[in-house]
Amino acid sequence: MKYLLALDQGTSSSRSIVFDAAGRIVAQAQREFRQHYPRPGWVEHDPLEIWSTQLETAREALAAAKLQAKDIAAMGITNQRETTVIWERATGRPIHPAIVWQDRRGEPLCEALRQAGLAPTIAQRTGLIVDSYFSGTKIQWILENVPGARDAAGRGELAFGTIDSWLVWQLTGGRMHVTDVSNASRTMLFDIRRGAWDDELLAAMRVPREMLPRVLPSSHAFGETEPALLGAAIPIGGVAGDQQAALFGQACFDAGMAKNTYGTGCFMLMHTGERFEASRNGLVATAAAQPTAVKQYALEGSVFIGGAVVQWLRDGLRAIESSSDVEALAAWVQDSGGVVFVPAFAGLGAPYWRPDAKGAITGLSRGSTIAHVARAALESIAFQSAALLQAMQRDSGAPITELRVDGGACVNNLLMQFQADLLGIPVVRPQVVETTALGAAYLAGLSAGVWSGLAELSSHWRAERRFVPTMDRDRAAGLMQAWEHAVRQATAA
Repeated sequence: MKYLLALDQGTSSSRSIVFDAAGRIVAQAQREFRQHYPRPGWVEHDPLEIWSTQLETAREALAAAKLQAKDIAAMGITNQRETTVIWERATGRPIHPAIVWQDRRGEPLCEALRQAGLAPTIAQRTGLIVDSYFSGTKIQWILENVPGARDAAGRGELAFGTIDSWLVWQLTGGRMHVTDVSNASRTMLFDIRRGAWDDELLAAMRVPREMLPRVLPSSHAFGETEPALLGAAIPIGGVAGDQQAALFGQACFDAGMAKNTYGTGCFMLMHTGERFEASRNGLVATAAAQPTAVKQYALEGSVFIGGAVVQWLRDGLRAIESSSDVEALAAWVQDSGGVVFVPAFAGLGAPYWRPDAKGAITGLSRGSTIAHVARAALESIAFQSAALLQAMQRDSGAPITELRVDGGACVNNLLMQFQADLLGIPVVRPQVVETTALGAAYLAGLSAGVWSGLAELSSHWRAERRFVPTMDRDRAAGLMQAWEHAVRQATAA
């Protein structure tokens, strides 16, 4: 029996999952790590804590599976994407905490790019809009604010990476400084049609080329782990950003297939095949996971606050003791009672792109209860996702016939049914909901010859439950109108 080890490095935790050759979970381990908020709008992680928790979970997952490193055909890595680490090549020491994708400190730098008229160029070459969400201005901020960093970068002494690059560097003992196309495409520095770093954009953000990793297809030989780390060298055969990995793990290999991941944020991707599809409706074009050198693209919409709204109910309002309690609390009421929750804690992402938006709860009355607020919080996840799908359909000009779902919040049946009702199409939950890790395992397994190709992987995908819409379409449209009205209130000057 051949096994794959997937490292799933997320925004709030590090996980490792062992899969067998049928794509079934054998064992897994998970560890949360600290979130740091040094200033309003700033979000940071400790890169060394990310590395230590990721290594610990890999060891724990192997032990739980009663396997040794020699039993693993290949390792795959998937990661929170835009989060930025810069470290010293000589020592491997980070020069600053990792700046997380949610962090908004780069907005003034983004505004300078807009004022310089670079937004159309960035959209044409990278598929992205100018936003501090992406890595380019995070790199720029570190180089401009850490003493000596810019000079050191110019001398080739510093390395930049998204979290995949950071982990590969650590796993290979500093031998490999690489990334894959899907992660590179989230930097605002990578021309996704040419498949190369863009010199004009590097100059605009003052990022030295010497800092950048080599870009490879998502299924490729990324090096081998240091034997001492896990007991033997393991080939690293797959790397992809978490959302592209989830699209791959959902077996969405053909144009028109779509998935939504319900995690800390929500991320909807629709595969567009070998065609670069520029968005006219507030989405971004991005590189899909590439199993070969053939370029693959997707349309993507990102919701900044998805499952994180449940964490706020738990930690901010203390309305629930654990995140799993939210479904029961929301089910106490038949609907939100007119309450609409716009969770713009970090501005609004696609398709609105309003960094200035603030969170708002509208429609409160004397009869509103914490159960109504909890239900409205859950529904906000579905509303934001519905806005993405509508934009996606307008861009593609073709109807999406079903939405495959994954991520932690997709186990919430109330939320999934409401999502199907809003969209008017089936929402399909797979048997293996850890599709982000599964996608990384698939990419690694293809590289190692565990699977023959995409057709074999498609045969492994199985639905666990289909949520079929039951709501009257006029009522669904009315609810969406109420949501859009609340968004306008949250974004009013």
